[in-house]
Amino acid sequence: MTNERADLVLSGGGVKGVGLVGAVVALLDAGYSPQRISGTSAGSIVGAVVAAAAQTGAMTGAQVKELALQLDYRRFLDPGPLERVPVIGPSQALLRGTGIYRGDYVREWVRSQLADLGVTTFGDLALDDDELPPEQRYRLVVTVADVTLGRLVHLPWDYRRVYGLDPDEQSVADAVRASMSIPFIFRPASIASTAGLTSTLVDGGLLSNFPLDSLDRTDGKPPRWPSFGITLLPNLPDGNDGVIPALAALRKLGAPHLLEDVLTTMLVGRDQAYLAQPWVEARAIRVDSTDVGFLDFDISENEVEAQYLKGYGAAERFLADWNWPAYLRRFR
Repeated sequence: MTNERADLVLSGGGVKGVGLVGAVVALLDAGYSPQRISGTSAGSIVGAVVAAAAQTGAMTGAQVKELALQLDYRRFLDPGPLERVPVIGPSQALLRGTGIYRGDYVREWVRSQLADLGVTTFGDLALDDDELPPEQRYRLVVTVADVTLGRLVHLPWDYRRVYGLDPDEQSVADAVRASMSIPFIFRPASIASTAGLTSTLVDGGLLSNFPLDSLDRTDGKPPRWPSFGITLLPNLPDGNDGVIPALAALRKLGAPHLLEDVLTTMLVGRDQAYLAQPWVEARAIRVDSTDVGFLDFDISENEVEAQYLKGYGAAERFLADWNWPAYLRRFR
């Protein structure tokens, strides 16, 4: 058992996010204390709860695990009245680009869990840390794609600079909801700037699914503690079908196998290349998510438990070989 600090960067992955929880709990059980958390999509959901727990000291690893295992993931799929009409409803939602599911359940679940921990706005997650740039003095940051401005934004860091808004007053749950707005699946979020422009926000994984360097220092000084990344990736090619479950339907319609491979590569190829870099691989916990697709929200309790254990085991194996001084000597 150690007693050390660490920053955490959590990737996207849809329902596979329970694997992130397993890895985070393993780090907590090993004695690591999360300082700042950066999350994308599913990683923002897990990260928000972990950040709130770290801020208040009100939740143990066992409680984080319980939340993940008891969550009814099927309720994430909350279509509106029109989208409930078989075939026609979802088809119209896809054509309009509005998304099949409202995402209200996710937002309310996050809001409720954070409220229980005394967190509502980013002001509740503020840090008193003079070594960080003023706009980055928060326990949590989530990545979001602003498709109106055509750019990646980090919330709460960019609220004032990009939108003219006070970051301390912005809802954490709303930022998380924006970060997990998978295009065409969940309805996009929106934000109005003080300049009068309303931006459409979608899943941050569209532009940066695993922003491992997002919490790295930029002042040239050595890091005070490690930043561990946790990512969810299938073992290709065995896991091709699990990346996009709908590809099975395309195959039945006679779609060429190349189409499956192209779509899968579009989703995970960038992360595979990123992880191949030595300085990334050395501090990344890779959770094998081959058995579950990122949209498999009808996942069974046994599958949830299995994904959690995969994450926990991956973190244990990583920590068995982790050496902070050796990492600093090699990469810093």
